[in-house]
Amino acid sequence: MKNKILLTFFIVIWIGLIVRVFHLSIQSNDYYETLSENNSIKTEFSAPVRGEILDRNLEPIAINELGFKISLAPHLTSGDDTTRLDKEIAYLLSMIPTLDAAKMSKTYKMQDSYYNNSFIDVIDYIPHETIIPLYSLMNLRDTIKISPSPKRLYPYGPIGSHLIGYVAKANQKEVDADPSLNLLGHVGKNGIEKYYNHFLQGVAGERHIKVNAHNIEIEEIDRTPTQENHNLVLNIDMRLQNYITQIFEKRVGAVVVMDVHGAVYAAGSFPEYDLNTFVSGISSDEWNALMNSVDAPFTNKLINGLYPPGSTVKTGLGLIYITSGMMNENTTILSTGSMRLGNRTFRDWKKTGHGITNITKAIVESCDDYFYQGALLVGIDKMSSGLLRMGLGKKTLIDLPNEFIGTVPSRAWKRERFKQPWYQGETLNTAIGQGNFLVTPMQMAQYTALMATGMLPIPHTAKMIGNDPYIPVPIDVLTAKEKEKLPIIQRAMRGVCNDSGGTAKGHVATRFPIAGKTGTAQTTGIAQGNQARQNEHSMEYLKRSHAWFTTYGPAENPQFVVTVLVEHGGHGGEEAGGIVSQIYNKLDDLGYIKK
Repeated sequence: MKNKILLTFFIVIWIGLIVRVFHLSIQSNDYYETLSENNSIKTEFSAPVRGEILDRNLEPIAINELGFKISLAPHLTSGDDTTRLDKEIAYLLSMIPTLDAAKMSKTYKMQDSYYNNSFIDVIDYIPHETIIPLYSLMNLRDTIKISPSPKRLYPYGPIGSHLIGYVAKANQKEVDADPSLNLLGHVGKNGIEKYYNHFLQGVAGERHIKVNAHNIEIEEIDRTPTQENHNLVLNIDMRLQNYITQIFEKRVGAVVVMDVHGAVYAAGSFPEYDLNTFVSGISSDEWNALMNSVDAPFTNKLINGLYPPGSTVKTGLGLIYITSGMMNENTTILSTGSMRLGNRTFRDWKKTGHGITNITKAIVESCDDYFYQGALLVGIDKMSSGLLRMGLGKKTLIDLPNEFIGTVPSRAWKRERFKQPWYQGETLNTAIGQGNFLVTPMQMAQYTALMATGMLPIPHTAKMIGNDPYIPVPIDVLTAKEKEKLPIIQRAMRGVCNDSGGTAKGHVATRFPIAGKTGTAQTTGIAQGNQARQNEHSMEYLKRSHAWFTTYGPAENPQFVVTVLVEHGGHGGEEAGGIVSQIYNKLDDLGYIKK
């Protein structure tokens, strides 16, 4: 019996050994073959050169400046001679004394390990003219590798900074989302550089090689070239963009110049900042100065600045009124200068009122009384739904990242946000573009283009993406009745700039008639006891109203939209009229106006 037990035990052991040998030699063969192949076949990636950004005249806006990076061989801190890294860094300093030894040492040690057999980058960028005289001598050392490393350069510095954006070193979150950034290093952080990053950065090339146990290349197996030269041509004209920066001077605000089909020829958010400071890394002092400035230079006011639209909203709102079934173009009201609702007085900007007023006069003279009384007839539901349909309170879909949507107040919006009921006084505030009503300058430009043509265009900065034209299709948002009555609004908008009572009449000096609407967006409430408005320029700067002037031109043949917002500028026509006039005249000088 004992012999049988021992025999059984040995048989089980041998069967187990045979099964294990079978598994290792047969079933695991593929696994170990793959592992062996990975040990002997190495993949090298080559970074593509980032595509350039050009203006509509093919002038460079964002280019790549030729330079080089310096890498050191791995394992310089291991072995018998642990001073090899210090010796190599000392050699580099003897060649280029301006290098930072401590930074190079720290960078190297962070990446050096027993498992890393690749050269380690210690200098990301050295200018071409610095390296060329030293290249042959430095390249003789086996421990040093010099590779091409282009650096992003913005020839216009701060001009158009919020539109163009910039590239900078990718952070870990960005690398996790796109592993190719481990190779590329830099990524678009803002503006067009960010929106079109995937296109601009191209596709890395691959090279498969055989190496021996010492990581020495034996044979190249195959190679896939990089996909690059992904250039982006914009609708922007940098001559116009530069001109706008000059005439906006020290003001704070935004300017949009767009054709009526949505192509953005220039757009500025002010103040601007130099894009080149971000490429190599900005200092904490510079960053804090940008972030803490009261003028918010780092905010893209074009799509992230939210402002009450003021009286600029009266054009589309007037169209909603006269097509509502409650009012029409012949409806008149008596404007006395104020309107009482409950225990509150809603004032007109004109203390004595405008007298008998219809829709045309209401827009030309910007009569608040007309829009107050019309709002009570039409109601907030039709007002808000119509304005949303016309593009306010939603993204314009411009090809820029992180666009804000703004707010068109409504019963549903207030109930969802504040869990409160709607009051009639809020309807009156909405009617003159105040209260919780907020828009971006880009939304206002798009809204104005709708008034000019009857179609809602998609604003777009790109003209050509590679070899493909980019022409987004405008959206048909107006009802048949609104299209029929739109010429009434257009004639009134022409009157704003050209009629004797127009709010912009004395402030426009264009070579051809334009149409538009001024707006004064209050930032400070006026006490009920005040009978007259305080002069804007006598107020503290931050308490002054924002000045709007949004236009299209020529009035009889709309081709361009020019929208200007000056923060704390006071009255729209007075503050922005000169800027708008100069822009239209510049468009004419550049040959863009077809008369």
